[in-house]
Amino acid sequence: MFKNVFASGFLVRTAHTVLTWSVALVLFLHDTDLRKQEENGELLQPVLFVLLVLASVLLYFAVSLMDPGFILSDNEMKLNYLKKKKTNHKLPSISLSFQFTYGLSEEQQEMIPQTSKALKQRRCGYCLLQQPMRAKHCQTCKRCVRRYDHHCPWIENCVGERNHRWFILYLWVQLGALLWGFHFAWSGFGYAPTWKSWLQQNGFLLAAFGLVAVFSVVVILLLGCHLYLVSCNTTTWEFMSRHRISYLKHCGTDENPFDQGTFRNLWSFFCVCHTVVWEKVYFREGSDPV
Repeated sequence: MFKNVFASGFLVRTAHTVLTWSVALVLFLHDTDLRKQEENGELLQPVLFVLLVLASVLLYFAVSLMDPGFILSDNEMKLNYLKKKKTNHKLPSISLSFQFTYGLSEEQQEMIPQTSKALKQRRCGYCLLQQPMRAKHCQTCKRCVRRYDHHCPWIENCVGERNHRWFILYLWVQLGALLWGFHFAWSGFGYAPTWKSWLQQNGFLLAAFGLVAVFSVVVILLLGCHLYLVSCNTTTWEFMSRHRISYLKHCGTDENPFDQGTFRNLWSFFCVCHTVVWEKVYFREGSDPV
């Protein structure tokens, strides 16, 4: 499930952790409402704030280290099957000669409605794996990812089918911590007779306030964009590059073959945890793709 913690993103993850707890420490050391409540023995808000910051850090690492939905090679799938078979003797003894179309198993292929307008099989030009619909090769991770959304440099990982909902949950928690931290930072600015003395008194708090303000705006914009795309059942990659994507470039500007209505899109995204056969949705009854 998790990649190596000490991979190329180690410095990015370390910087995120140090920066987060440094800002929290500044809020506790200066004369903010947070410190005043702590000194007065009113520990409810300080404890809740620390727990919220801790939750944001843990979610950050979960999303950063989680498998975003990498497509397995035939050999990897055989090894996974053998491991599961050793731990679960009830698994059927099927042949390990796997055959895939769009990266799907034979059982999943049978779920795809037959149509005369079938799409040409796509094979990745980098890793040579057959890709299921909505998958894309990430040149940074050097792997193909199911329902690829984007590669996020801040988490040093792709956002895809398996971690996208966790990514949005992380943004919600991070936004809550940032806005609460913004309130506490604002409450800590005190009066000083001159600008020089004011900066000496509030320099670290001002830096923390600026960081929290900037990241709050970024997270609000990012969260808003992702919620909109999820409500439309599209991805960042599809939204930005639909003119180059084989299964979308023939559709109209406002046409999305995966859109099932806002409510169903949100329900499927947040509440359906199994792998979705997007070919089945694409060729669903009543649709006329390509």
